[in-house]
Amino acid sequence: MKKDMRYICYPFMRESASTVDFEIRTDSLTTRIGEAISLAGDIPELQRDLRYLQPMAYHLNGSVRGKIAIAAEDLEILSGLYDAYVAEVEDSIGNFVLPQGTPAACCLHVCRSEAKKSVRALHKVSLEREVPEILFDYAQLLANVLFAMAVYANRKHGMEEIPFISKSYPTRPKKRKEEKVK
Repeated sequence: MKKDMRYICYPFMRESASTVDFEIRTDSLTTRIGEAISLAGDIPELQRDLRYLQPMAYHLNGSVRGKIAIAAEDLEILSGLYDAYVAEVEDSIGNFVLPQGTPAACCLHVCRSEAKKSVRALHKVSLEREVPEILFDYAQLLANVLFAMAVYANRKHGMEEIPFISKSYPTRPKKRKEEKVK
């Protein structure tokens, strides 16, 4: 007798492979990006870019169990998004900042955290089977893009970042740009 599908939320749930955990993590990431889209309505460029990223997170999801759906040009587009957002907030992201601010920024920080969890889950998969390096590159860059987007969302609303000063790790003084040129 066929199992009634209403009692199955995800057909691979009982598998022991780490692939399941990766897929659940990236599903959560995709869902959170959808939430961020709903909160970024007053920042059209951010909402547009999140609408692009949301299906890409699902493409990342399926690229382990199924056919790889992340290509070099996707990584280039993501890299371009990173460059664009970092150019806007570069002066605010030199140090750790507390994940706070506007609802959109807070949600984007959650997205960033979900992306990092996805990278970790992908690492677990790689201990069991080969994982193309492009998936690691994409997932890690995605986390960094989401961070820059969070800071950008705060900036668009005049919300200042709050630096986090660790009691556990010493901080090194930043080199000034003119010192780096020498």
